[in-house]
Amino acid sequence: MISRIRGNLVKKDENKAVIDIAGICYEVHIPKTVSGRLNQNSDGIVELVIYYYFNMDQNRGVPVMIGFVDDLEKEFFEKFISISGIGPKVALKAFDKPIALIARAIEDGDLAFLKTLDGIGIQKAKQIIASLQGKVGRFALLKSEKETRAPVKKEIIEEACGILKRLQYNSKEIDEMVKKALEAKPDIDNVEDLLNEIYRQRK
Repeated sequence: MISRIRGNLVKKDENKAVIDIAGICYEVHIPKTVSGRLNQNSDGIVELVIYYYFNMDQNRGVPVMIGFVDDLEKEFFEKFISISGIGPKVALKAFDKPIALIARAIEDGDLAFLKTLDGIGIQKAKQIIASLQGKVGRFALLKSEKETRAPVKKEIIEEACGILKRLQYNSKEIDEMVKKALEAKPDIDNVEDLLNEIYRQRK
């Protein structure tokens, strides 16, 4: 079983990375929260901790690798998929926010935050809290991507605030809406995504 992979990063998007090892290219699925931090070192090399499983497709098993930056992230992923009805595919989509924030929301019983995870509705959010609350506190102490990534650009926030003012919201309402949106989705990098998240938070 493959537990770790190290090689040249050939290609990367939000969901997959292609890594060249001695001329053989391996496709590794990665959560969005990992993709944003997957950088080459000075030698052009990346290293990922691997969760390896077989996805059953009709009568055959297709090997799948999911990559993480470190062992703790993989361990949290394994706890997440231990919940009934949440497999690797669901968890891979749901990890679109920093793992530390997800763990913190579970410990705090924050249904509103967990519902913002891709593919997680109210019932799954309740199930996650019921299964993992009190068991993932140490993952909440991970240095969050939110703490290490560049802050949302000031001009994006200013433009969104200007649009909300034209829509007749007052300054207090705007500040509160923007704050909630950025807490739920700290990796926003354009005005449209910020406004969409504000709308989702108000539903």
